[in-house]
Amino acid sequence: MAIVKDNMLLQLVRGSIGKLVTIYERNGQIIMAKKRGPSTRKPTAKQLEARHKMTIAAGYARQLLNDPELKAYYASLAGPGQNAYNMAVKDAYRSPEIQQIRLENNDVVVTAKDEFRVAEVKVQVLDAKGDITETGVAILGRNGIDWHYKTRTLPAGGKVVVVATDLPGQKTVRELLL
Repeated sequence: MAIVKDNMLLQLVRGSIGKLVTIYERNGQIIMAKKRGPSTRKPTAKQLEARHKMTIAAGYARQLLNDPELKAYYASLAGPGQNAYNMAVKDAYRSPEIQQIRLENNDVVVTAKDEFRVAEVKVQVLDAKGDITETGVAILGRNGIDWHYKTRTLPAGGKVVVVATDLPGQKTVRELLL
């Protein structure tokens, strides 16, 4: 790969020259590189999984960008050489992360994080039999990371199930045994 500087001929050329060289522009720089062809190797299971995940993320991104507010949000996060679509795909590719669930008095405090934004955190309290005693949506705390849910009771031997959802709808589930 070579970065072309001050060459009048290559300033106007884009594309491939035969099967040898490709000329393209990236972030305002003209780049000349060896032409790549399709791989002759069979894709591995991990590669196929990544391709499938990327296809799903691209579909989510196309849906998200139909909303003008979300499109503006993602565009505001884009850096040089990026656009709202790139940011939406990046957001849809990774699920939110629930880092910690802790109990403070009758409060369930969930530390949830996403590279962009966690949209919602739902909390379910189950008794020892597995029956749902209460369910609700947690409220985002002042620090922007902790979500708080006030419970009526925490049954002994039960568990708390937390579901964090990001803007594209990717969900992460975690449980805390009581």
